[in-house]
Amino acid sequence: MKVIDTHCDALLKLQTARLEQRKLDFRDAPEIETNLKRLEEGNVSVQFFAIFVNPETVTTIDQWKYAEEQANLFHEEIVGKNENVKFIHDWKDIHTLGPGEIGAVLTLEGAEAIGNDIEKLQKLYQMGVKSFGLTWNPANLCADGAGEPRGAGLTTLGKEVVQLNNKNKVLTDVSHLSVKAFWDVMELANYPIASHSNVRAICDHPRNLYDDQLKALIAKNAPIHFALYPVFLKKDARTATVADLCEHIDHVCALGGEKNIGFGSDFDGISCYIDNITNSSGYDYLLNELQKHYSEEQVRGFAYQNFINMLP
Repeated sequence: MKVIDTHCDALLKLQTARLEQRKLDFRDAPEIETNLKRLEEGNVSVQFFAIFVNPETVTTIDQWKYAEEQANLFHEEIVGKNENVKFIHDWKDIHTLGPGEIGAVLTLEGAEAIGNDIEKLQKLYQMGVKSFGLTWNPANLCADGAGEPRGAGLTTLGKEVVQLNNKNKVLTDVSHLSVKAFWDVMELANYPIASHSNVRAICDHPRNLYDDQLKALIAKNAPIHFALYPVFLKKDARTATVADLCEHIDHVCALGGEKNIGFGSDFDGISCYIDNITNSSGYDYLLNELQKHYSEEQVRGFAYQNFINMLP
């Protein structure tokens, strides 16, 4: 059974290695949880790769340079050196993937890199960014993130970015937004997505979504993809099981969102794991376990079909 995974941080690991003058091969480096070998073993047919520039460690003057470098690594190391990895430049490209091919989608997590320069946003579109998260956890010039105590919504710039995303059929990712910014996005976005968030009613974490937020995403036919991260599954946990993930799945199903559910592992950006799912190869185990609780059709939906049905 194929899998579509809407979030990983492999690009940051590749960039960090290059900056430290270490050689890291995307094909099989054990440090990369979403390396090519593991994607193949987990039958991942489409993997989203996030450009992420940590605003807490990278100075403002360097943020665009760091983002460009990660985009270049995506095109050189992930797509350029692997014949079976295909760049998803247009959403319809997903439908043309052949047997054994893996679609690679470029995304952005946090708009710090563009500052207030819309030309840089246009460059990101040209580089192939197909999903745009306005914030990481802090605030920036577009919006407040989930970790910003002020909890403000979108700025004028943030609203312009969402409207440009709409025009370019780029997803607007709500996963790291403040609650107020979430609602501002939902009012404007044609193509919202929660790429890696879980259920706040089960695990009260600022990165998770309240029921009214989940219902709004369901009403807008938006993907709700769960992170495979114990911290988002159980309060103050460092370990979790597939049964813990099923609680989140069951909750969204009860809200009417069975056809919205998918996965955004957050591999390469997390430090603890669901039992037996420590990298992309673990999807085989995950789907087998899920079929003990759900029908094959339901699991196929969670794994990839729901997302396919919601493509712009």
